[in-house]
Amino acid sequence: MARSVEPLAVGKVIGDVLDMFIPTVEIAVCYGSRQVANGCEIKPSATVDRPRLQIHDARLSNHLYTLIMTDPDAPSPSEPNMREWLHWLVVDIPGGADVTKGKELVTYMGPKPPTGIHRYVFALFEQKGPMEGVHVPEARGNFNTRIFAERHGLGGAVAAVYFNAQKEPASKKR
Repeated sequence: MARSVEPLAVGKVIGDVLDMFIPTVEIAVCYGSRQVANGCEIKPSATVDRPRLQIHDARLSNHLYTLIMTDPDAPSPSEPNMREWLHWLVVDIPGGADVTKGKELVTYMGPKPPTGIHRYVFALFEQKGPMEGVHVPEARGNFNTRIFAERHGLGGAVAAVYFNAQKEPASKKR
């Protein structure tokens, strides 16, 4: 059964990053042994390496997906004038496979929130076919998930999950 979008609406992911959608597939995003759940907090030090991401598509077909990971709170939640910061972009991910089977167009960049609590959103879109002629952004700042999806004929999201992170205190050296 597909997840509810209610936590995404409460967390303002729907509104700030995505339009309302009906989830049709499941995604599991894991940093080490920790699975991302909507609104959970994960320390940036635990997100240095790209996560494992598995797409669970119950339909028996050859669907391809695009994954977009952004931070809509860059550089600060009170003044997100770099909204959205693009952390990762992968296309042509086969349904039922993990993200490593897709084409990484923008390499993974782990969260490094400078101030405040930031949301990190994983949005998954179903492709109509293999992605060709993809416009890869020149900069990570001011990316727009909606515009990218529209420009490449992706339609609405089919799954999404997000977590929160904030700057960790510096370790004191003695």
